[in-house]
Amino acid sequence: MLDFFTIFSKGGLVLWCFQGVSDSCTGPVNALIRSVLLQERGGNNSFTHEALTLKYKLDNQFELVFVVGFQKILTLTYVDKLIDDVHRLFRDKYRTEIQQQSALSLLNGTFDFQNDFLRLLREAEESSKIRAPAIMKKFEDSEKAKKPARSMIETRGEKPKEKSKNSKKKGARKEGSDGPLAASKAAPAEKSGLPVGPEDGELSKEELIRRKREEFIQKHGRGLDKSSKPMKSDAPKEKGKKAPRVWELGGCANKEVLDYSTPTTNGTPEAALSEDINLIRGTGPGGQLQDLDCSSSDDEGAAQTSTKPSATKGTLGGMFGMLKGLVGSKSLSREDMESVLDKMRDHLIAKNVAADIAVQLCESVASKLEGKVMGTFSTVTSTVKQALQESLVQILQPQRRVDMLRDIMDAQRHRRPYVVTFCGVNGVGKSTNLAKISFWLLENGFSVLIAACDTFRAGAVEQLRTHTRRLTALHPPEKHGGRTMVQLFEKGYGKDAAGIAMEAIAFARNQGFDVVLVDTAGRMQDNAPLMTALAKLITVNTPDLVLFVGEALVGNEAVDQLVKFNRALADHSMAQTPRLIDGIVLTKFDTIDDKVGAAISMTYITSKPIVFVGTGQTYCDLRSLNAKAVVAALMKA
Repeated sequence: MLDFFTIFSKGGLVLWCFQGVSDSCTGPVNALIRSVLLQERGGNNSFTHEALTLKYKLDNQFELVFVVGFQKILTLTYVDKLIDDVHRLFRDKYRTEIQQQSALSLLNGTFDFQNDFLRLLREAEESSKIRAPAIMKKFEDSEKAKKPARSMIETRGEKPKEKSKNSKKKGARKEGSDGPLAASKAAPAEKSGLPVGPEDGELSKEELIRRKREEFIQKHGRGLDKSSKPMKSDAPKEKGKKAPRVWELGGCANKEVLDYSTPTTNGTPEAALSEDINLIRGTGPGGQLQDLDCSSSDDEGAAQTSTKPSATKGTLGGMFGMLKGLVGSKSLSREDMESVLDKMRDHLIAKNVAADIAVQLCESVASKLEGKVMGTFSTVTSTVKQALQESLVQILQPQRRVDMLRDIMDAQRHRRPYVVTFCGVNGVGKSTNLAKISFWLLENGFSVLIAACDTFRAGAVEQLRTHTRRLTALHPPEKHGGRTMVQLFEKGYGKDAAGIAMEAIAFARNQGFDVVLVDTAGRMQDNAPLMTALAKLITVNTPDLVLFVGEALVGNEAVDQLVKFNRALADHSMAQTPRLIDGIVLTKFDTIDDKVGAAISMTYITSKPIVFVGTGQTYCDLRSLNAKAVVAALMKA
């Protein structure tokens, strides 16, 4: 039933392995190490790789990892018990060899564990089969069997005795308590002319039917009488219409007067604007991305003032404060870390980390530190905080690093344009940050073609046209030997976005543009038609880079957006291996102070890097992510 079971050290030495099938376990175990152990995602002890489910357990005291793999279509209830039993027996049997903690001793050691493992596996399988099946309840034991058959037979038109008794009791209460009310209810019945007799349950079938028929005819007749009355006309009487007042500076709704755009065709450069270039450009080097700085002058002043009172503390109080909470050379347990982890989780949520992500991060830290032996002068709080900082830095430095300049130069050698597609929800700043990235590419000497594939939002093409004019003013053709460095490709509104992107890529290939930036319409993650159109655009044009644009203001919504975007791209894609999000552009970072949790949430969900960070409204307000600065701001009290 099991495909494999392997035990290896955290240094990478395989101590023992069981192979249940002929296939090698190297690929799944390496995927587990890359995607979970190295990325600090140990909150869940289960991992899925292709057709296999891997369950693992960490022994932090002896630096060991126990991994079991089986087919994910199987439901094996004994796997958790088996991995606990193997872990307990293996560490007890080979404690002396493992405690030496040297690679040579582990390599020379003989771990003959095959017979013991087969015995534990057989016991676990038998224990899962021994469980007694659920006993079916007999009819004699049910409440229905205790009732007599006569009580379950109901005659049409009659009411059960219990209900009639209850109704009589209720009637008696009403008569006793609400006498005037009962009399007032009986009055309409007398006026209607209907026979007032005993209760319905005591009437015969013919009388009951006749009475119901008379009530129906009387009610229906009242409705007809009401409907026969003449209806008042709701339409107001037409009065003399007053001519609307025309204001001198009020403008008019004439289309020709309101249309300020000049007709342009693809292939002609945009005219430069007569605006202040310094205001448009901003300050700072445009061709070099600076690291993100999360510190502020207020923080530095607070740090200086906090250091002054500490020097005035008494030496005795400082001594007791130092010794408080020390863990004297003992292994950490979950009970020791529980209170600290609860505070850490609340702190992360307050810093705008999604609640689910904060819980998983704390679980990962707990599984990483559980059983680890601490030093004499180490506190639980400092140890947990340091482990959490290391995990956060590791999360913000994911597996794949995106280097756009290197990839663009590689595409130039193959004589093709480098295509980047921007996607995201409404109002996060896709077009603005596309213009910032265009300016960054222009500063590095690359020509850019902007494809206006947002054919849904009114004003989207005009917004890109304005950005193109400003970028042309910053980089006129005269500075580049008469070569047009930035140009807009648009086909208007209401067209197919995938077709416009395909035409733009072909146009860029013919005209020799280095980069094509494809702007798409903002869409919510639950909008199925728009998500299908986005998946079609990505599948048909196969861009080199798909960037998700998200704002730093979101909390739990970041998880929902990224998960559903990736799921929608996978579901609506026509390819066997669907194209998902390759990187993230984090916008509006200058509005959140030290609440930088959205960066952690987005990177944790997708395992993709944050390529750019938007920090302002000018073209130079573009930064690269500094993981240590973000973590320092996140851990700041």
